[in-house]
Amino acid sequence: TNDADVQGQPHALNISIIGAGATGVELAAELRLASRELPIYGMNHLKSSDVSISVIEAADRILPALPGRLSAAATRELERQKVKVLTGQPVSEVRENSLIMKDGTELPSEMTIWAAGIKAPPFLAELDGLETNRGNQLLVEQTLKTTKDADIFAFGDCAACPQPESDRPVPPRAQAAHQQADALFKTLCNRLEGKEAVPFVYNDHGSLINFSKYTTVGNLMGNLSGRSMYIEGKVARLFYVSLYRMHQVALHGFLRTGVIWLMDKISRAMQPRLKLH
Repeated sequence: TNDADVQGQPHALNISIIGAGATGVELAAELRLASRELPIYGMNHLKSSDVSISVIEAADRILPALPGRLSAAATRELERQKVKVLTGQPVSEVRENSLIMKDGTELPSEMTIWAAGIKAPPFLAELDGLETNRGNQLLVEQTLKTTKDADIFAFGDCAACPQPESDRPVPPRAQAAHQQADALFKTLCNRLEGKEAVPFVYNDHGSLINFSKYTTVGNLMGNLSGRSMYIEGKVARLFYVSLYRMHQVALHGFLRTGVIWLMDKISRAMQPRLKLH
């Protein structure tokens, strides 16, 4: 028992999220919501103000792959939810209860969450005759054929696909994988008919960032003008939910998605808002 226990003061919990892409930003908002709802479940010893949540990004702003206006809006919303936003600060070491920054600063962190990018399974790098990058992704051509074997294709997060007129590969995003699946389907059909493979060209339809129940911000890309439209609040939330249901329709069809939607409604009304296990 230490002094904090004797005085009846709760311990502060420091949560650090390394990586401020969409995953890290959305997770920070969900954790803040969770911290505010803990007393509902009898955890009165831990208040929301006792939970410190930090989002740490090595780049000079959060959501570095998205437009600056979206990044600025996300920063304002996180700060409004009492989430610390630390940018331009790479992490050099993770310890049991702290983080060591590149400049030597030590930050307390009882819970550290890694959200800085993706890495493909190690076994991909061990496949004979196939080329991978340092993230274990299979290197593919624009047609999604692997660079070393024309009979093997890869797409999604496990593949590093080049983009025309860019030195960066196709981003590992759901919409990219969806588009690649469509292109690969056409390529395989062409292959059966003795036709050429279909080159994949990524079309960015925009991004939506959901801050739990608080708000949603995003930008939608116009196919005709090539410009993006900034949206937020209820309109952005409607787009976010609609996009989620569209993904479900693509996977399960309209009927099964309708059943899933109905079950979600029933579960939300009957089950607790947090899973405490």
